[in-house]
Amino acid sequence: MQQFKHLFTPIDIGTMQVKNRIVMLPLTTGFCELDETIGDRLINFYAVRAKGGVGLIIVPFSPVHAGSPIEPGLYDDRFLPGVRKLTDTVHAHGAKIAAQLITSYHVILKDGIAEVVGPSPVLNQMTRSVARPLTVPEIRYIVKEYGKAARRARQCGFDAVEVLVGGGYLLNRFLSPITNKREDEYGGSLENRMRIVLEVIESMRKEVGKDFPIGCRLNVAEQMEGGHTIEDSKEVVRILEKAGIQMINIYTGWHESPVPTVQAVLPKGAFLHLAEKIKGWVGIPVIAANRINDPVVAEKALAEGKADLVGMARALLADPELPNKAREGRVEEIVPCLACSNCLTEILTTYKDWGTPASTSCSVNPLAGKEAEYAIEPAKKSKKVFVIGGGPGGMEAAMTAALRGHKVTLYDKGNELGGKLLIASIPPYKDELHTLVTSLSSRVRKAGVEIKLKSDVGPATIEKENPDVLIMATGSTSLIPNIPGVAGPNVVLAEDVLTGAKTVSGNVLIVGGGMVGCETAEFLLERGKGVIQVTVIEMLSRMADNVSPTYRPFFLARLKKAGIKMETNTIVQEITKEAVKVEQKGVAGFIKGDAVVLAAGFKPNPTLDEKNREKIAEVYVIGDCLKPRMIKEAIEEGFAIGRKI
Repeated sequence: MQQFKHLFTPIDIGTMQVKNRIVMLPLTTGFCELDETIGDRLINFYAVRAKGGVGLIIVPFSPVHAGSPIEPGLYDDRFLPGVRKLTDTVHAHGAKIAAQLITSYHVILKDGIAEVVGPSPVLNQMTRSVARPLTVPEIRYIVKEYGKAARRARQCGFDAVEVLVGGGYLLNRFLSPITNKREDEYGGSLENRMRIVLEVIESMRKEVGKDFPIGCRLNVAEQMEGGHTIEDSKEVVRILEKAGIQMINIYTGWHESPVPTVQAVLPKGAFLHLAEKIKGWVGIPVIAANRINDPVVAEKALAEGKADLVGMARALLADPELPNKAREGRVEEIVPCLACSNCLTEILTTYKDWGTPASTSCSVNPLAGKEAEYAIEPAKKSKKVFVIGGGPGGMEAAMTAALRGHKVTLYDKGNELGGKLLIASIPPYKDELHTLVTSLSSRVRKAGVEIKLKSDVGPATIEKENPDVLIMATGSTSLIPNIPGVAGPNVVLAEDVLTGAKTVSGNVLIVGGGMVGCETAEFLLERGKGVIQVTVIEMLSRMADNVSPTYRPFFLARLKKAGIKMETNTIVQEITKEAVKVEQKGVAGFIKGDAVVLAAGFKPNPTLDEKNREKIAEVYVIGDCLKPRMIKEAIEEGFAIGRKI
């Protein structure tokens, strides 16, 4: 508690007192019901986070019929019973809750058809369509709907409401000179471009009364060419404060912005300077946001006066217990958000196929959105469980089984737990994977798992110990392609380069353009000694095809900017001392290089033979030793088996 004295200090926002400075920011989950009502799934999701110690939870709602179950609705009285149940549940666990009113790109205004609308007929990159300009009567209708939704929010027990003017969504597009080309009273000058926002605030205030807090999540720096900068927002926030806004929630960027805003390439707290600027211009509480997934960073921001509160979304998706763990001094147990962007992928794809149900997930938290369904329950009978392999899947399986009451022993050949994560955390911007190793190691020990390092389980151990359950999580080994010259002295494995076991210099060729190959290329340019040029060779038509689609464009742009050459549709046929012989779209050629690094993928590690498996009642194979994939699958499978046995 003393370590985070600023983080756990109460604060008043208008008439609402929040018990600490941690805010769960609005997160589009897709966890509502198909008819846009709130059911047990969404309630359980937020109940766990309220119980986890967060001070304020902000939940996004559609104030206007949008035609998709991606957000719960608040545009009709039929939503009230579920919403009331949500607020009651959150309050029962000691947190405050606010409703954010969000209109993204689509609305239904006539004939029951969802349309992409905006201030002007400008191309919307997210939906790949040109927005239909709203008429003045339609604008006034939307303004009234915001007011009605705010009234319903107060009626249902919310402690505050917030209006979103960010993300490149509808209200943001009215404010932005990039997309607002109107020549009527809603376009042109800042006064006119802010008009719809101020009318929405006035409509909300009229419906909720003078004593109810209204906040604004504002895009203070659009990260778009020709868009609002932080300096442009100085006048905007002062106008909002004068209009009665009682809280500014910082937002930056559009979804189609070329500048990353949540990815791991950004340092923690990368946008705290934006909150600090806004805090200097207004006299109301300011919430900092983006890349804050660490209570130490959050505490420092508050102590230095850069913000009044800190917002977290994905950090609390990854670990709903983050606040309690920080308050109790259990920082090493916090499950870190990896900033991998996988949680965004399915949600953002719905904007191109509007109306299709979608739900988010988390690479490191298999319970996200399944809190009740996947609840950990005591085992009916305690069993003797052996887990072979201390990677993410093995640790998750061992920990889950132990928490259920089984007697678990975890074996690993290495000197420390972590498996392939220890290597995966070496490339640039992958530090969070090492934090994940620390978290898993801390939690698996706390669960009571007996850990045996530098150990293996062979037939003799099986015969002697006679376990009831064996979980194979032995991971994978590098795949060595059958290419002439692959055993040459100038050929090394990517993992040996990353660990420093082997070194390369000069012009380096990397065979394999997946995540490992591309990250190794970046590693060599940044940290390699004597490396002049790096070329990545990929047989498929797409480089980094196994990288999250929401992160991939930033990733590839960074590699290109660094000068890394990328050759797609290129098949390596032979490796020589001075080059690789390739075929590119049917044309033979050579790519010269001094060293060749293999990043051609992985194959499952050998597991116990069938004869030894037969001696054990239950045998399970999980993670990469079943089929090489990503962290998400390893943790999900480890958790599932831990729950099953």
